[in-house]
Amino acid sequence: MKKISNISILPPTNGISRIKLNEPSTYNSLSFVTLESLIKVFRTINNESKTKVIILEGSGKGFCAGHNLKEVRSIKKRSNYKKLFNLCSKLMLEIIKCKKPVIAKVHGAAFAAGCQLVASCDLAVSSDDAVFATPGVNIGLFCSTPMVAVSRSVGRKNTMKMLLTGDPINAEYAKKIGLINDYYPITELEDEVLKLAKKIASKSNLILKIGKKAFYKQLEMPIEKAYKYASEVMTENMMAQDAKEGISAFLEKRDPNWKNK
Repeated sequence: MKKISNISILPPTNGISRIKLNEPSTYNSLSFVTLESLIKVFRTINNESKTKVIILEGSGKGFCAGHNLKEVRSIKKRSNYKKLFNLCSKLMLEIIKCKKPVIAKVHGAAFAAGCQLVASCDLAVSSDDAVFATPGVNIGLFCSTPMVAVSRSVGRKNTMKMLLTGDPINAEYAKKIGLINDYYPITELEDEVLKLAKKIASKSNLILKIGKKAFYKQLEMPIEKAYKYASEVMTENMMAQDAKEGISAFLEKRDPNWKNK
């Protein structure tokens, strides 16, 4: 295991790389240093050919408490506030633009920018006792940047209730509103996340990359433009060797032999 500035990294095993927020004393808060390190790590793994899926998790009692409020309180200049929030936004965009699917493995609390991190990942699975919140309103700081990610995962009314009240929600409700995919007892969480990651890692690298990029790009388009764009993507996809192999394998009732081409 490699450790870089409050982050532990496990090299790929069976196509799965793992990134762990590793500063339990601050509830894995997203400080300047941690944000910069995460951006570098995602960029590195994004270009790592052996990685097909990334699992993002937290150490200690919970996933991530959001920004480090002691650090935030110490900031004096407007420019440094802007730098912090721009850096956080940059991380979320790195996750979205990453060629590899990213799974958030959540236990304990995922608050504020920590909740934003969960919403920014492609998939999220939690323990049954996990809690999620955008509680900034309680301390005079509306969760405006977390709002961007959460509102794109959760419906408008549910997002606004989280933002306006600051109240935490449990895993059952988080699944109901679409913030997470599923939840399990903490003793089963590791196995279930790995099962999901291995299933995704069994697919073609190339097809995963094509699909993830297209998914996020079409989300922001008007529906007619989205269909036109998706048709172009499907056409290009059909020219891939793995598309031909996948179709042949299905028709011949055998497992595909992906070439990632």
